[in-house]
Order: sequence, then structure tokens, then C-alpha cells
Amino acid sequence: MKDKMIQAWNKMLGKLDAWFEDLVLGLPNFIIALLVFLLVLFLSKYVDKLILKLLDRTKLQKSMKHLISRLVSAVVIMLGLFIVLGILNLDDALKTVLAGAGVVGLAVGLALQGALANFYSGVILSYVHFIKFGDWVETNGVEGEVVNIDLRSVTLKQADNNLVYMPNKMVVENPIKNFSSTSQSRVILDCGVAYDSDLKFVRDLVVKTIVEHFEAVESKQDVLFMFKEFGDSSINFETRFWIKSTSALEVAKAKSEAIIAVKSAFDAHDINIPFPIRTLDFPAGFNGVALEDDTPKETN
Repeated sequence: MKDKMIQAWNKMLGKLDAWFEDLVLGLPNFIIALLVFLLVLFLSKYVDKLILKLLDRTKLQKSMKHLISRLVSAVVIMLGLFIVLGILNLDDALKTVLAGAGVVGLAVGLALQGALANFYSGVILSYVHFIKFGDWVETNGVEGEVVNIDLRSVTLKQADNNLVYMPNKMVVENPIKNFSSTSQSRVILDCGVAYDSDLKFVRDLVVKTIVEHFEAVESKQDVLFMFKEFGDSSINFETRFWIKSTSALEVAKAKSEAIIAVKSAFDAHDINIPFPIRTLDFPAGFNGVALEDDTPKETN
């Protein structure tokens, strides 16, 4: 028993000696690998800043610029890791890591389909030009200003200053109405006047009022006035004109100002804007007194 213990002890010492010898022999390679890795980290940061500086000259969106710079930086780091493993004579370990990464990557890809879809959609939104920072858009029933586009969601600031974070996939797969795609926005105002109104006078008065209250409307030809229908209690019309704004909030403000101006003009000229009413026709001789009940009554 004692001899076995001594043999085992000697084998352990021999193994430790072999490890120490390998450590001493591999120490220069380890130091070189460490220096190379530190150099690669420094180089990746420099490449990241350089790519960003070069991309600033392009028209790509900010999120797309950061994505490209980070991808290039990651490629630099991966190449550095390959070099470090080669210096440490770990080629077999490198092959094992690559094989395992393929299997793990497939499993992760299946588990994160939604996240990857948002990532891919974020890349698309960062590259396209029909939606960008500062645009006032409407999509998926939400309207607001685009304040951020990242690889997960689009951030919209609504008129009440609330932020809405919408997944990129929903934005890409659904229609987008961009109010900022042109330098002007159209204001549409609906109203109605009484049947006994002078329709030509109403038309001229509304057009004149719009021209006087909005600087962007230079002449009467810039205002589109149309009578639409004979309504239940009014003749309805629609007025359209352009303002120099791409914000839906500014359009709403202009519409509010137009309503105030048109109402004031109608009041000044005794033009009635009717509201739904109900007319009751009573037969001749009806005086509003309940008729007597002629039903025979039993008497005792």
C-alpha cells in the first residue's frame, strides 16, 4: 500500500513538472498572445471611430452608421481571436468552438425569431429614406414624430409628448403615412349652412376669410371650395387649402384657426350653421289638451 502511495505521489509530481515545463515553454507565446489581443481591442475601437467618421459623410441614418461600425469592429475582434488561438497552438480547440457555435447559433436563431425579425427590420428602416428622424408619421394607428430608430423599435413622440415604442417588424409590415414627405400639408374643413342661405355669398365669404387669415394662402385660387351634399338640416360644404408645415399638429392648429375665423365671419353676416332638429306637425284643432277617455265605465 505504501509503495502504491509513493508511486502515485511520484506520478503527480511528474505531471506537475510537465505542466510547469509546458507553462515555462509556452509563457512567451502567452505573453505575445496577450499583447496581440490587447492590440486587437485597441484596433477595434479605432476602426469603430474611423468607420463612423467615414459614414458621417453619407446620408445613412445614425442607427445604420452605428450598426455598420460595430459589425466591422466585431469582425476585427474575431480575426484577432483566431490569431491568438493560433499563437497558443489551440487550433483543435478553435475547430471545436466553431462547430459548437454553429449548433448553438441554430438553436438561438429558432428561439429568437421575433427578436431577429425586429433586428432585420431595424436594418431596413435604418437604410431606407421614406422614414427618418424628425418625420411626422402615422402607422399602426399611432401618430407622432420619429425621435429614434434602433435595431429593436421605432420611437414616436406624440402630440401630447408621450413616447410610443413600436417594434420594427410592425412598422415594416404595415402602411406608413409620412406627413413630412412634402414641404406642405393640406387642411380640410367641413361645415354646413342653412337651406335659406345665399350659397354664392357663402362660398365667396369662406374663401375670402381663409385668404385673409393664412399667409401661405396667397390668392383665392389657392382655396378649393366645394358644396358636397344636401344634408338632413344643412347644405354641407368642404374647404381645402395648403399650409407651409409638415406636422400634423400644425395642421390641427390651422384647422382650429379656420373654424374660428369662418364662424366669426358667419356670425357677422347672419349666416346660420344649423344643427339637427326635429319638427313636430300637429293636426288642425289640436290644443295640446289630452282628449277625454270615451271608454264606457261601469257604475254601481
